[in-house]
Amino acid sequence: MKPAFRKSFSKPYSKAEEPVIDTRSGPSRSRLEEAATALGRVLTFEYPADAVLSRYFRDRHALGQQDRAFVAESVFGVLRRKLLLDHIAHDATPRQLLLLWLARVAGYSGRELGALCTSAETEWLNNTRAQGALPLSVEADLPQWVIDRLPEHDETFIRALGRALQESAPLDLRVNTLRATRDDVLARLETEGVAAAATPLSPIGIRLQGKPSLSRHPLFTSGSVEVQDEGSQLLGYLLAPRRTDLVVDFCAGAGGKTLMLGALMNSQGRIYAFDVSEKRLSKLKPRLKRSGLSNLHPLVIAHENDTKVKRLAGKIDRVLVDAPCSGLGTLRRNPDLKFRQSPEGVAELVVKQTAILNAAARLVKPGGRLVYATCSLLTTENQEIVNAFLTAHPQFTTLNCGELLQKQGVTLECGDSMQLWPHIHRTDGFFAVALERAPG
Repeated sequence: MKPAFRKSFSKPYSKAEEPVIDTRSGPSRSRLEEAATALGRVLTFEYPADAVLSRYFRDRHALGQQDRAFVAESVFGVLRRKLLLDHIAHDATPRQLLLLWLARVAGYSGRELGALCTSAETEWLNNTRAQGALPLSVEADLPQWVIDRLPEHDETFIRALGRALQESAPLDLRVNTLRATRDDVLARLETEGVAAAATPLSPIGIRLQGKPSLSRHPLFTSGSVEVQDEGSQLLGYLLAPRRTDLVVDFCAGAGGKTLMLGALMNSQGRIYAFDVSEKRLSKLKPRLKRSGLSNLHPLVIAHENDTKVKRLAGKIDRVLVDAPCSGLGTLRRNPDLKFRQSPEGVAELVVKQTAILNAAARLVKPGGRLVYATCSLLTTENQEIVNAFLTAHPQFTTLNCGELLQKQGVTLECGDSMQLWPHIHRTDGFFAVALERAPG
């Protein structure tokens, strides 16, 4: 998956590190005004919400930390429940959406909000009520076109999924096994009063309680930990590169998964990190320096059929395709995606995903492994892509993901594909399939 967002400790209010605040400390009139202005800019959906907020805060140096935290939390809160808010009040202004979110979702009382509202706004709030039973799409806060493309259509399942996607994602870390062990990192965090626990699935994952700022923490600056969702970590275990392998991360982006692959290989073998964006790959450089890896080689490519790709045809032991996708499995982090994506946009992505998977498959040597993955929840980007690929490439067969993970010490019930759901696995939504090219 490569939506327009990447996890980072240092980027203020990125989707991976949203502020957690006690909104009951009280929104002031000035905070509400700032939040309404910021929300108005976000609701154009021309750019990612985190990028809009980062720009907004850069332009307002005088805003304090708690002011920024309230603005960010409120904006994300509205985005997570916008379908509900729109259902209650059609054509509401950004300020009205904020007031409605504070009253109906965040749980502020009329007395608490009274000091912020005009008499007309107070009357408006008192007169806004959801009428009758909520439609499923409103209850789940998922557009109907998204629900129609889910592999599971049971209403109880969709409600549970929707509720999970309305929550803020936890902050997960991946331990760099070249630098530290998970036990050592957990012990260090405990001595410093940082609440953390081992992730239930990934053997090298740590889940933090809350969102502490660790950008200057020695564990981060030394390269001992990186931010990476637990579900994303499992992709590395599906690929399971060996120390002598030649590996390609076909859509490397900022290199989070690439770094994990390098650590799994104990900095041996060779990994090529391909991406069409020089800007994304440039973010890998400081992370690579911290990691201590020496087997990783970033390469900017023009497209999936670049000559840098073609010269490796039939030579690669392991290929990871973390494909550009709708990113709808990351709605806990990126709630604006459900409004910025569309059926037409997904159709364009399917064309791109198909082309990338076909190109990546040409790299795989006989007996080699190809992992196709997205952080999408939609069958059109997942099962349908794989089914069409297998029809066109009979030399590839699926491997049992559950068995592959078990060999790596990961216990997860799954079959020919791995499907992670936020409400079941407490990770981002991920889909992955492991394919093997016939030997000989």
